[in-house]
Amino acid sequence: MDDDKWRRLNGQRIELPIKKAVEKTIREQHEQGYRLKVCIGTDSQVRNEIIEYATVIVFLREKKGGFMFIHNFTKKRKMSLRERMISEVAKSVEVAYALCDLFDKYDVALEVHADINTDPHFKSNTALKEAKPDAFASSSCADKVV
Repeated sequence: MDDDKWRRLNGQRIELPIKKAVEKTIREQHEQGYRLKVCIGTDSQVRNEIIEYATVIVFLREKKGGFMFIHNFTKKRKMSLRERMISEVAKSVEVAYALCDLFDKYDVALEVHADINTDPHFKSNTALKEAKPDAFASSSCADKVV
């Protein structure tokens, strides 16, 4: 995980390594009496030959709003829509995996979000038929052999 490019929505850089910043934030929010849920997601846009990504760690305070940490990065590579969407999910999972021990330690709910639009007018809608929660390959087949 890149630690040098995380920031807040107002542009303020996060100086601590991101894992330490997340832990500090969780502790501070718990001390203030907030119960947290964290949602992690990534989106991208293609501009010429460059893919611009944004990954966010969203801290939701139960009934009290939220805030987020943001990481922007670019890749100079041509890829299909399917590859790009999988790379978005992979980045979100990478961040969630790096932080999940903190979420367990502090009993913080976690969601990893995928940017799949349900409107057929959007290109990402094509992935909707490919994204399957509780699908048989993991819930039945892999479950039998693990």
